[in-house]
Amino acid sequence: MGFSERITRLPVAFSSELGDEAAARIPDTRDQFRALVRGAAGSAPFLAELMRKEAPWIARLDRTSPEALRDEILASHFTSSDLATELRQAKRRIALLCGLADLGGVWPLETVTQCLSDFADLAVHNGVTTLVSAAISRGILPGLTEEDAAQAGGLCILAMGKHGAGELNYSSDIDLICLFDETRFAPSDYDTARAGFVRITRQLTALLSDNTDQGYVFRTDLRLRPDAAVTPVCIAMEAAERYYESVGRNWERAAFIKARACAGDIAAGQAFLDRLRPFVWRRHLDFATIEDTHDMRLRIRDHKGLHSDNIDGRNIKLAPGGIREIEFFAQTRQLIAGGRDPSLQKRGTVEALSALAGAGWIPSETAETLTLCYRDWREIEHRLQMVADAQTHSLPKKPDDFRRLTNLMGREDPDQLRDEIRNRIDTVSHHAVEFFEPAQPPSEALSEIQTYLAKWRGVPALRSPRSVAIFKRVFPGMLERFRAAKDPDAALVAFERFIAGLPAGVQVFSLFEANPDLVDLFVDVCTASPDLAEYLSRNAKVLDAVIAGEFFTPWPGVAVLKSALDQELAKEEDYEAKLDQARRWKKEWHFRSSVHFLRGLTDSQEASIEYGDIAEAVVMALFDVVTEQFSKKHGVPPGRGAAVLAMGSLGAGQLNTRSDLDLIVIYDPGEAAQSDGLRPLSIRPYFARLTQALITAITAPTAEGKLYDVDMRLRPSGQSGPVATSLAAFDSYQKTEAWVWEHLALTRARALAGAPSLLADIEAVRTDVLSAGAGAAQVFEELGQMRKRLFDARPGRAPWDVKDGPGGVQDIELFVQALALLSGALTRRAPEQIEAATTTKFIDVAQARQLSASLDLLRHVQSATRLLGTAPLSETSLSGSGWQIVLRVAGCESQQHLQDKIEECRNWAAKLINSTLPPLPEEAE
Repeated sequence: MGFSERITRLPVAFSSELGDEAAARIPDTRDQFRALVRGAAGSAPFLAELMRKEAPWIARLDRTSPEALRDEILASHFTSSDLATELRQAKRRIALLCGLADLGGVWPLETVTQCLSDFADLAVHNGVTTLVSAAISRGILPGLTEEDAAQAGGLCILAMGKHGAGELNYSSDIDLICLFDETRFAPSDYDTARAGFVRITRQLTALLSDNTDQGYVFRTDLRLRPDAAVTPVCIAMEAAERYYESVGRNWERAAFIKARACAGDIAAGQAFLDRLRPFVWRRHLDFATIEDTHDMRLRIRDHKGLHSDNIDGRNIKLAPGGIREIEFFAQTRQLIAGGRDPSLQKRGTVEALSALAGAGWIPSETAETLTLCYRDWREIEHRLQMVADAQTHSLPKKPDDFRRLTNLMGREDPDQLRDEIRNRIDTVSHHAVEFFEPAQPPSEALSEIQTYLAKWRGVPALRSPRSVAIFKRVFPGMLERFRAAKDPDAALVAFERFIAGLPAGVQVFSLFEANPDLVDLFVDVCTASPDLAEYLSRNAKVLDAVIAGEFFTPWPGVAVLKSALDQELAKEEDYEAKLDQARRWKKEWHFRSSVHFLRGLTDSQEASIEYGDIAEAVVMALFDVVTEQFSKKHGVPPGRGAAVLAMGSLGAGQLNTRSDLDLIVIYDPGEAAQSDGLRPLSIRPYFARLTQALITAITAPTAEGKLYDVDMRLRPSGQSGPVATSLAAFDSYQKTEAWVWEHLALTRARALAGAPSLLADIEAVRTDVLSAGAGAAQVFEELGQMRKRLFDARPGRAPWDVKDGPGGVQDIELFVQALALLSGALTRRAPEQIEAATTTKFIDVAQARQLSASLDLLRHVQSATRLLGTAPLSETSLSGSGWQIVLRVAGCESQQHLQDKIEECRNWAAKLINSTLPPLPEEAE
């Protein structure tokens, strides 16, 4: 379809004389196209001048698609000796094409701005490669040949701002950062190369910016480069990286959201941007950026004097409610969360608003409203600039000039346009103020805040003026929520412990200020679990997970967790960084499960499975990482390598918040005698050291803490045996030497990580052992002896103890494992093992149900207690809210009801076990 058939709107000619003159130059075009030309030229003298210079060319547009003419220009190969003239002619045509397509409604805003940006890429790339080619031929760039000119000899141009985002406005300048790849030059040639690239950059700026009788291509701004006041116009990539890593500021992070390698050595430029990603996209949510951006907004207003409420003369880019407010609104949220959510890493403003809505950071209605406002502002901006090709964003002050703008927009009534602009300012300002300018506390609250600040004087989190300022805004609301809690005194004490443990306060207080719902959750944690609140003070970054979008989604399961952790670890190049990332990841997911349990979204059974899934994902992921790292030095694991066998609670897939991990490492070297790495090892030392590396990776305290404690005493021969066991030795030991207690442990064993065939063979050994059938007399006799040793080690127990002693969790679990061994059941979890035991003569269906119910109750109490604190459960060990959680999970109405129920369950279970097992020695006497 030709251009004329796609015209949907027409500007009105402010000057009929200019409009008729332009239309007369294209007599053989259709009426609709001439009407567009008449209106455009009649209201925009700059467009009229372009039409005078390019009348024959623009007449082609009547019956040709705008895309065809655009592509013709963008496919141009500028080969003449007068590159400056060629580029200026091409710019005139692109400007004329975009202006008419915009005014006629043929192209939407995004197509117009992308076309202008694409032409800027073309102009910059042709300019820089031509200049570099000339410099190489003159020997200015040492060591380079003509073949290097296509990639500009390692010189890369980064497009910043609207150019980088594909959003160039009609008469925009282009913001560029010029860098060169210093690795392409010998150290002795560095200074010469740098001087050559500085000269080329200045030549490029003149080529594009000089306003000749043919016009100019683009005004060029190089001030976004690192430390622009003192650095040359082109600097080495390595120097730029050092700058951003050491002193880069938030406004520079925001600038690099839109950054794009647009010309020269594109690959080197993209590699530079990839290396800069940790600076731009921080791993953790960064709500302090809100205040930084707000301060920047205020400085812009003060510097530019933009406080006036007048419409006439108003700057629609920088004044409140304008374009920059919308850009700040989107970019700030991108900087807050983009490091965690790559879907937010969009260059374009409209794209960013859509992504933020899709990820739940802003309401869809807000994104739609601001998108409409942004597009409307940009269209007005374009028409302001079309009038005289001025880089202006200010509305006209004179009535005639405002009418000219109104006519260029196809309108007749300036007052109606003013009313629409006022409404748009109010709409954008409302969203910006709501986000950037939080309400200050009332004056009556300030004295109380000062009292707390005096009490907490010296706390690191409240040392900086900035953190105190944010604290003053956020704490009154928090204090109100604390006082409404079930146990306000305990909540405040927990909060005091929380802030006392914070190394700094700006990020955390900013996070609370921006997320009121998070304050409610935090109050719940403080009131229920002072121990968890103290943990948060040391690991406050786990709060990021609460607002990262998926905190309250259904549990994903171990396969998804493992895949997610693998992806996170793959982002880290350094081995130690991988270990730190595994610890951060585990903390976030542990915190999620803990909060869900505290708030009653899951019960203790579900929570224990979730903790088990997290641990399983960590062990499997780190096993891969450790094996890869170990292989670099000593070679890949011989044969089928090693496998991790989970025992105890991890084998059963049910942990609590303080569980350690019982692990065994089993290997199958095949026929190999040693590994084949740079430093080969014989088989036993190889797998022993690999096992030790795995345990260290899990248990070693790094900057992010440790993951789990690991217990390997369940391996063959216990502490006296080797830390890693061959499959053949494991098979032989289990079938000929193992004690009954080791077979009991095998009832919960599960192979997690390693070659699938090796995992299958380990499971086959387990199946053989458990299916072989065991003598009840021997099993019960040895179980009785184990019970005596356990009871002797802890002869007394507290009234609320649910673990130790007759009828406790440990006693029931050992009994259930014995039943599983006798029944030959291969299932690993206690409820299924109890059900399977009803096929034996030792327990009937009714007893099985009651035994499961008793174990469930005791485990519920144990799980809640482990989550809420480290102290043994007692009447005073928990706050009122903590006790409410324990009672809720136990289904009891009061502490006395719970105590009676625990005693009843324990006595019944002990009686059942005692009636099944041989009497203890003292009972026999």
